[in-house]
Amino acid sequence: MSKLKPSIFTGAATAIITPFKNGAIDYDSFGKIIDDQIAKGIDSIVVTGTTGEAATLTHEEHCECIKYAVEKIAGRVPVIAGTGSNDTAYGIELSKYACEVGADALLLVTPYYNKATPKGLIKNFIETAEATNKPIILYNVPSRTGCNISLPVYRELAKHERIVAVKEASGNISAIAELIAECGDSYDIYSGNDDQIVPIMSLGGKGVISVLSNVLPKETHDITELCLNNNYTDAAALQLKYLKLINALFCEVNPVPVKTAMAEMGWCDIEMRLPLCEMEDANKAKLIAAMKEHGLL
Repeated sequence: MSKLKPSIFTGAATAIITPFKNGAIDYDSFGKIIDDQIAKGIDSIVVTGTTGEAATLTHEEHCECIKYAVEKIAGRVPVIAGTGSNDTAYGIELSKYACEVGADALLLVTPYYNKATPKGLIKNFIETAEATNKPIILYNVPSRTGCNISLPVYRELAKHERIVAVKEASGNISAIAELIAECGDSYDIYSGNDDQIVPIMSLGGKGVISVLSNVLPKETHDITELCLNNNYTDAAALQLKYLKLINALFCEVNPVPVKTAMAEMGWCDIEMRLPLCEMEDANKAKLIAAMKEHGLL
C-alpha cells in the first residue's frame, strides 16, 4: 500500500501526563518531563489527551498547557494536541487555538457520552477538519467513550485530506486489520494500547501513542524502531519483557497508575483531580513491584 498523505510521526509518541501541584498545573515538572522524553528519543508528544487528564482541565488550563508544550518543545519533535470534545463547537474552538499557537497536529477523540450516530460522527470530524488547518488523528477508544468508529465511517473520513491518521485503542485486532487492509493508503495507524504495539505494527501500523513511554521512553521507542526495521522477533521479545509493567500501568483507570509511577520516580507529585484519586494499596504494591523489576525504583 502506498501512503498518499504525509505522516505526522513514525515510532513512539508519549501521551504525556499533566503534573499538578497544589491544585494547579506544575509547569516546572512538566518542562523537565518533556526535556527528558526528548533526550531519551521519543518521536512525538501528545498533550492534553486522556493521560493528560484533559477532561478535568479548565478551558484556560487546556489552552495554556498546549501553548506551553509547543513553546517548550520548540520544534524538536511534533506536538499533537488533544482537542476533541463531546461538544463539536467547543472542540473546534480548542482545535483552532491549538493550530494558532503552533501545534503540529490534532488528536480528536470520538464525542463521549453523546454516542453519536455514524452520520453524526462523520459531521463532527469533517466540520472540525474544515475549521482548522492542521492534520488530524482520529482517536477511537470505545471503552471510555461508549462510541466506536466503524469501518464505513473510517472509509468516509479517509476522503478528507487533513484526516491523516488513527489512534486505535479499541483492542479489536481483527477490526484494525480490516481498517489497515481497506484504508491503509489513507491513514497512518497507531496502536493506542501498549500491549498491542507489535501486532498492530506487523499489520502495517506506523507506531504507538503510548502510556508506557512516560516511564520508559527509550524502550518504547526501541520497540517501534525494531518494528519499522522489520525485526519483529526482537520487538516482540522487548514488548513481552515489559508486559507485566504494562499491565500494572492499567490495573486501575489511566492515568492513575502512570501518574503514580511518575511520582514514585520523582518526576511529579501524586496529585490527580477527582473523580480520579490515589491507587488502592494492593494495586499500588503491584505497580511498584513491576517497576522495581525493571530498575525504575
